[in-house]
Amino acid sequence: MVKAKPSYEECRLKRVEENKKRMEALNLPMLCQALRKKPSIEPSHEKQVKPRTVKKQEDVVLRRSSRVANKPAPVYNGVILVRVEIPRRISSKRDLSNRVYASDEARARAVEKAVKLEARLGPEHPTFIKPMLQSHVTGGFWLGLPGYFCRRNLPKRDEAITLIDEDGDEYPTVYLPRKTGLSGGWKAFAVAHGLVDGDALVFQLIRNTAFKVYIIRVNGSDQMKNLLNSKYQISEPVQSI
Repeated sequence: MVKAKPSYEECRLKRVEENKKRMEALNLPMLCQALRKKPSIEPSHEKQVKPRTVKKQEDVVLRRSSRVANKPAPVYNGVILVRVEIPRRISSKRDLSNRVYASDEARARAVEKAVKLEARLGPEHPTFIKPMLQSHVTGGFWLGLPGYFCRRNLPKRDEAITLIDEDGDEYPTVYLPRKTGLSGGWKAFAVAHGLVDGDALVFQLIRNTAFKVYIIRVNGSDQMKNLLNSKYQISEPVQSI
């Protein structure tokens, strides 16, 4: 006869009995009971912390230089400390309400006159035209120059560049090649000549570090005609631009 296969419950009970025997052989039940009991640990002796004593000021021996060791110690009890208040610098905002902006038509006319003047100067010296904006003449007083012109004609490092006006007066400025513009000194030139928004300037590089500057006023000033006829001795009189 075929022996019947034991059921799952019989196999489980058999496995439990085998596990109990293995645990007893390893003495695990006794170890579990020993771990459950709280070990009796003798209280450790607490460290005795000495109270901190603060020495009085008169008990403290100050270290003094040998030059003044024999002299009496200074007493500062009667010294009155005076608090010095430094006034805060209040930056006043610029009043930009009185700015006068040139119209597009007037700005275009000034640029057109500057183009005609640039053509009469000839190709002997490099030139470029720079219309004035508010930031050039009233705000930060920073004049950016055309990048192509700077890379081709101006120094590669910081340099002093002189601006020469129609009367021959010279104004030193600081040229920054990394920013391709004029910084220090440009404000003095702009203020001295009363430049306003819309004016068109013709810059002519007469030396490596010197510009001849011609000003075309946005209000229609025609002061370039006599200047060109006298200083450049053009055979044909310059027509009004």
